[in-house]
Amino acid sequence: MEGLDKTDRRILTLLQQNAHLTIQEIGQQINLSKTPVHERIKRLEREGVIARYVTILDKKKLGNLLIVFCQVTLDRQTRDAFADFETAVRVLPDVLECNRVSGTFDYLIKIVSRDMETYNYFYQEQLSVIPGTLHISSFFVMADVKNSTVIPIE
Repeated sequence: MEGLDKTDRRILTLLQQNAHLTIQEIGQQINLSKTPVHERIKRLEREGVIARYVTILDKKKLGNLLIVFCQVTLDRQTRDAFADFETAVRVLPDVLECNRVSGTFDYLIKIVSRDMETYNYFYQEQLSVIPGTLHISSFFVMADVKNSTVIPIE
């Protein structure tokens, strides 16, 4: 977070909590006029600190979607095997997150599915058939204890 001053951090925190805030509302909360707030936000966007703006949906209102975490182990731990697996996973819309990790397995994947039947299809027809996939363990979320996208930066 080099190059970010206290004001930048406050702006980023506010935008993470509500990206729909107007420049005027942000300025009121941090005691700055609209022009410097706007200039700072544009600079943070140009520098890639702000990567994009998104809308977070309520899973319950969409039908109480099933969230699944999968531990995936590949048959080879080589640069090419990782690249091939990652290329295949990136195009799967059910995959919300995919992280290469250290430890006893290679990837931790977060998947959203309509229900168990839909997940089973995804598992059998899309995930397990990716070349190099050796083992998959699935864990089903029973309750969201904490679900946040806010990165603490202040």
